[in-house]
Parts: sequence; structure tokens; C-alpha cells
Amino acid sequence: MAKTFEEVLSKVKQGKMRTVAVAVAQDEPVLEAVKAAKEQGIANAILVGDERAIKEIAKQINMDLEGFEIVHEEDSVKAALKAVELVSTGKADMVMKGLIDTANFLRAVLNKEIGLRTGKLMSHVAVFEIPKYDRLIFMTDAAFNMYPDIKAKIDIINNSVFVAKAIGVDMPKVAPICAVEVVNPDMPATVDASILSKMNDRGQIKDCIVDGPFALDIALSMEAAKHKKVGGQVAGQADIMLLPNIEAANVMYKTLTYTTESKNGGLLVGTSAPVIVTSRADSFETKLNSIALAALVVAAK
Repeated sequence: MAKTFEEVLSKVKQGKMRTVAVAVAQDEPVLEAVKAAKEQGIANAILVGDERAIKEIAKQINMDLEGFEIVHEEDSVKAALKAVELVSTGKADMVMKGLIDTANFLRAVLNKEIGLRTGKLMSHVAVFEIPKYDRLIFMTDAAFNMYPDIKAKIDIINNSVFVAKAIGVDMPKVAPICAVEVVNPDMPATVDASILSKMNDRGQIKDCIVDGPFALDIALSMEAAKHKKVGGQVAGQADIMLLPNIEAANVMYKTLTYTTESKNGGLLVGTSAPVIVTSRADSFETKLNSIALAALVVAAK
């Protein structure tokens, strides 16, 4: 089981070299990540976008484009569709957002003719390496599903469990995060958490251990769990944190990113191939980590 991103990168290098199709590739941070991914034996890339602009940026960052296929397309919407088509036709294993807004990129991913739809719910899984913890922490969903109902939360759990297993977590521990660790009918998230836990007990949610509701401290701190007399296999040992809505998840994602010495990566799953949707504000390291995570998910499929 990979416990750090260094171990994730090492695990990827032991497998087959994968290929990422980059939509609108004329973006310096993305090209830097793609360059590093190839140099480190993590992934090759097909660069879809304005060839002239791609070559100019590559020159600025000392990126040798020999060995990279470039598909020239100046129109960003068409470039996104082409990148997705490369994946749906098997010429690439995953798709990554470049210099294009997220809405247009996702329209290409969800295109009815060439997109990556599977009929399953799409959700975002973020993976954090936080110095004080002895494991990677998975967090969902900070980017895609706004106010998931109980049915959506089941799918979100299943998607995150798949990613955790791809990294080597045999039986992921899932904590539905709430403001408190008791069921309160006036707090719907706690009711959902209790239902999810019972469904897991009865085998309706498989390949993981779900327990909750848990406040954040109970999910991550053994000391807090003991102090509050909360037992079980998940308390203080959670691998996956299921946040109740996009506000809570997004705030937590950005709090960890900007106020701690953490590392992270993330991807959209529930599609026929991994989708890497990084922000322009994300670091080069985050983009590289995301490519590595996607490569492991491809291998797991």
C-alpha cells in the first residue's frame, strides 16, 4: 500500500507506461507536468491544441518535444473533443484538462457520441499526503457533486473505494463526515451517515468499512476518538472522508492545500477512463501526482 506520493510514483513506474491526452495543451504548468511524467517514466502524452503555441511554451521550459505526438487544433472546444476521442478510441488511457475552462472540457467528456460516459455517477476524489499521518487521506467530493443525496453518496463511496484500492488500500475505511458524531434528525447528513453505515453492515456497500456519523476529529484522531469514547474500526483510522456537500469539501480541500505542508492529487472517476481536472492554481507537483494517480486507476481497470 502506497503511503506517500513518492511511493505512488514508484508504484506507477513499475507498471506499463500509460498515455495521457491533453486537451488544449498550450499551458505551461500542464506541459511542465507532462514533461516530468515522461522523464520519470510515468506517462507519455498526446498534446492536442495550437501547435505553434505548444512549441513556443516547450522552448521556454526546455521541453524536448521529440517523442510527443502533437495534434494541431486551434479551436479549444474541438481540441477538447479530440482529446476525449483519443481516449474513447483507445489511443490514450486518460484525458487531462489544459488551457480550457472546466465547463467546456466536461462537455467533451460527457459528449454522447465520443465521450466517456458509463451511466455511473461521476465524482472527484482528492488524495492528500499530510505530514502527521501514516497514510494517504482520500477526500470526496470537492469539485463535482454539489449536494449529493443518499443514492449519490453510495456511488461517491464506491468511486473513492475504487481509487483507494488502485493505490493498494485493501479494505478502505470510510468516514461520513458531519458536525457531530451522533444521529440528529435535524441534521440530515448525520441521518445519511447512519444509513450508509447500516447498508455497509448488511453488505449493500461492499469492499470497504463505513462507520459514522463522525466529526472530523473522530475520523482522523485516535486520541479524540478515545477521549470521546467512540470505538470501531474507522474511528481515528479513516482512509476516506466523505464530506456532506461541495462547500464543506471544497473548504477542506483548500484549507489543507494552503495552510498545511501537504501534497495532493486528484481525478474524476465514474467514467470509462480517468479524467484529470486540475486548476490553474494547482502546483506542478499536484498535476504530476494527478497523472500518477490516473495511471494507477487505469492499471486497476
